[in-house]
Amino acid sequence: MTPRLIPWFVSTPSGPAPAALPASRRAASTPPGRLAARRSTPAWAAGALVLALTLAGCGRSSDGPGQARPDEAASAPAAGASAAEATRPALTVSVAAPERQEWPVTLDANGNVAAWQEASVGSESNGLRLAEVRVNVGDVVKRGQVLAVFSGDTVRADVAQAQASLVEAQANAADAQGNAERARALAETGALSQQQINQYQTAAKTAQARVEAARAVLAAQQVRGRNVQVLAPDDGIISARSATVGSVLSAGTELFRLIRQGRLEWRAEVPAHELEKIQPGQRAELVLPSGSSVQGTVRAVAPSLDDKTRNALVYVDLAPHAGVKAGMFARGRFELGRQAALTVPQVAVVPRDGFNHVLVVAADNRVRLHKVQLGRRLGERVELLEALPADARLVVDGAGFLNDGDLVHVVPPLPAAAASAPASGPAPTSASAASAPAAASSGMAPAASASAPPATAASTPASASSN
Repeated sequence: MTPRLIPWFVSTPSGPAPAALPASRRAASTPPGRLAARRSTPAWAAGALVLALTLAGCGRSSDGPGQARPDEAASAPAAGASAAEATRPALTVSVAAPERQEWPVTLDANGNVAAWQEASVGSESNGLRLAEVRVNVGDVVKRGQVLAVFSGDTVRADVAQAQASLVEAQANAADAQGNAERARALAETGALSQQQINQYQTAAKTAQARVEAARAVLAAQQVRGRNVQVLAPDDGIISARSATVGSVLSAGTELFRLIRQGRLEWRAEVPAHELEKIQPGQRAELVLPSGSSVQGTVRAVAPSLDDKTRNALVYVDLAPHAGVKAGMFARGRFELGRQAALTVPQVAVVPRDGFNHVLVVAADNRVRLHKVQLGRRLGERVELLEALPADARLVVDGAGFLNDGDLVHVVPPLPAAAASAPASGPAPTSASAASAPAAASSGMAPAASASAPPATAASTPASASSN
């Protein structure tokens, strides 16, 4: 740099003031015009103006023609970094195309599980004491199995009395029959009148009727004797017990309740507008509160609807299952057939502003939000009720982190072998980690570097130029 010369006539505030001249000499040595100008303009203002012009000229001569100023050199790399950041992908994602699949058409319903038929087992004897109870709730019984036993002492006494009455009636009948036969033998001799003969015959018939009555009483008492044992009317499971040892019960008192053959059914409530879709023989799947499922078959559809709920009952026979219990409330679905469906992965659907969207990758690798309506769900896929182009590319991984118009870097999905690798391997665990190798192979920095401040990139060229 050339040395900067300061004129002698420029005075500085800190320097010593020049020696004052007499007024006569100043007036003699200074022309009149310049004397007037010096009187009108202060000396320090003129000096400052000359100093500024001198410094500006020295600066231009030192930088040289064609060289940029330092602030202009620093702004150029910053502008380049901004442009590079605008074209850098926001995220590395994988895409998938919508697929058409054959999905089952189902109808969901709720209902109660109940016994197919429930039998009430009671006492047929009157006034007998319950002596023994042999089964409890939950026991599986066979047809004819003894469930309870009443005390038979009174019944046996009544049977013996009926037998004695029968023997007495038989003896009286035999005597009356003999008298009637003898009276008929004397009818021709005239020893007895016809009225007497009729009386003997009537007595014989009456005695025979008493025999039949005594025989019937004996049979009734024998039936009572057999009824001291309470037998199971059918195969099944004991669902309720009210029998108590020692109680004296009247005829008809319920002792047990029995689920016949252990069969259970699901009574599903179906709305009226869906009722015509269900036919006997269709398959149904019941989901229990524990999460397990039970298969069933539609047996019948109720001929009438409930006047309060306007729903009809559909009776579904259930396969034997340990987790199904009578009285359980469960949900299920009816299989009505199969139908083609346009499906996408469920993770590709992004809910925003109360609507469901999918992000479609355009040709320029920018995503576009597309509002869709969802239908059925099966596993990890969901049905779209609106058609999409067959070659549409939908963002799968990382869809929830993108906005409309974002630039993305698309990588192919991982193969099945890599996806099933053990967790201890070096496989990436996130979308950004999985995209790092692909970004490095394509010569592109990972998306995380886009968050670096542009001032760092801008300062590198500036420092290089200064060196």
